[in-house]
Amino acid sequence: MKSFLSIQDCTSGELKELLTLSRDLKALYKSGKRDTCLPGKVLAMLFEKTSLRTRVSFQVAMADLGGTAIYLKPEDIGIIGKREPAKDMARVFARYVDCIVARTFSHETILELDKWSHEPIINALSDWSHPCQAMADILTIREHCGDLTGLKLAYIGDGNNVARSLAFAGAKFNMQFVCASPTGYELEAETLAAANQILPDCASQTHDPVEAVTGAQVVYTDTWTSMGQEAEKTQRIADFKGFSVDETLMQKASKNAKIMHCLPAYRGYEISDGVMESKNSIVFDQAENRLHFQRALLKYLIVK
Repeated sequence: MKSFLSIQDCTSGELKELLTLSRDLKALYKSGKRDTCLPGKVLAMLFEKTSLRTRVSFQVAMADLGGTAIYLKPEDIGIIGKREPAKDMARVFARYVDCIVARTFSHETILELDKWSHEPIINALSDWSHPCQAMADILTIREHCGDLTGLKLAYIGDGNNVARSLAFAGAKFNMQFVCASPTGYELEAETLAAANQILPDCASQTHDPVEAVTGAQVVYTDTWTSMGQEAEKTQRIADFKGFSVDETLMQKASKNAKIMHCLPAYRGYEISDGVMESKNSIVFDQAENRLHFQRALLKYLIVK
């Protein structure tokens, strides 16, 4: 594996290696020890979109491993490909640093950076994929639920980059994934078909949140309005009525079903405060695991 662009691009074996390394490094750092395997290595972080968890977790992870991270905010680089072509930026940065993390609006930008860089590219979020989030989620689910085989994950909300990455992750780890979305916000048929080609009948779409959560061991949601969609907020709130993960909906899930949200959460909309703060919420465990997975990913890609 040269780069980490999407879950779909990775083999199950590679993803399992990353999960094992994440677990091992998490245990090591929790014990108070360190693995400073990246001394003298530099990570460039090209962010078109603002961030809290992604930025901090990558910077801390690189420092934990003994390396240095350089954060370039939107006003520093502009929209990649407009101020300067992505292929030019990729070739320049690849001569300065050992790995490039990019958080972009367009997935095509990620692909273009990877095409022209001889150093690893990590997709920290694009409009099509959010693979680091999905892998931190899988790490969290395994910690709380054990064996992933046959486990049902119900995603309630927009069929977006997070839902897409979870669908592919479910297929790679032998899970069952169902996405419940209002009409017009579904996960596209091409993604479902691709996931089901990896593992037959593992991914499905419904318009009924109750149907989705019935029998689910994990219930997952995300904001209804992502960055770049602010002008659609009022319409989206109306369209997503009935898709809130609240106490009533959670009664339909499996007993002690775990609740997940990739944050930031808008309580009273996609999730209720009571559910967010309930004993079955593992939201902040999954936020913490962004650090542990990304530490493993950096080691995996940079250490030759």
